[in-house]
Amino acid sequence: METPAIYNDAPVATRPSVNQAMVAVEQERALAEVQGAIVLAKKFPRNQIEALDKITVACQRPGLAEQALYSYSRGGTEITGPSIRLAEAIAQNWQNLQFGIRELEQRNGESTVEAFAWDLENNTRHVKTFQVKHERHTKKGSYRLEDPRDIYELTANQGARRLRAAILAIIPGDVIEAAVGQCEQTLKAKADTSPEALKKLIEAFEKFSVTKDQIEKRIQRRLDTITPAQLVNLRKIYNSLKDGMSAPADWFEADEKADQPTGATGLKDKLRQQKAKGGDVITAATAAPEGEKPAS
Repeated sequence: METPAIYNDAPVATRPSVNQAMVAVEQERALAEVQGAIVLAKKFPRNQIEALDKITVACQRPGLAEQALYSYSRGGTEITGPSIRLAEAIAQNWQNLQFGIRELEQRNGESTVEAFAWDLENNTRHVKTFQVKHERHTKKGSYRLEDPRDIYELTANQGARRLRAAILAIIPGDVIEAAVGQCEQTLKAKADTSPEALKKLIEAFEKFSVTKDQIEKRIQRRLDTITPAQLVNLRKIYNSLKDGMSAPADWFEADEKADQPTGATGLKDKLRQQKAKGGDVITAATAAPEGEKPAS
């Protein structure tokens, strides 16, 4: 890249290098872009009634409503809130907003990331800067990430929660409440309790090692008799698990059938438990099913 003409007559010692010139040009371009966005926002201010109508219409789409809400448990209380997907939909339809996630730098095995939301019309900006270590934690331990794609996915996942918080800090609270209420109405009206839909629900929870028995224990009824309201609540829990806002243990009791030993091992455990309680000892003869010989 050639040095801009304005620097040609400057003394050699004061002439900027090519890299410095590129940085200066990029800064000027970014500044002009921001100024242009602010001018347009002032020239074409948002119509709040029209923007709220657009948000309401968006929340009537079942595809968005299914991903719009999540639940998490805090101090024994179940709290429901808008997910990052709903926050993005609200921001897109509220107009004159800029929002996103960007990586500022990578150094010493970690990234410095910024999540921001900026209301250009009111000049209100909310920024969250945080560090993301290039590590992935599993049940078997942690390991470093080297693949740029894995690092990108990790920073995007970590940034999603901060971006959600930044957007919700900019949007008026009553607008968010209206969007959440419309999504709940859409979910109840479009609740699909068909066998095919329930099968998909079970398969979705199996990814988090949650069984059908655990789900039925939570809703206190057979899954095929689930109500629309209970189905809506399960979708919120699933979104919470998917976004990492909570863990399966926060919502479901341990599956006793999965943990209970069977066969000879199970019989020995029963004998030990009965002896510990001081009750009648179950012998192999009494424990064996009728018509079968006890195990020797």
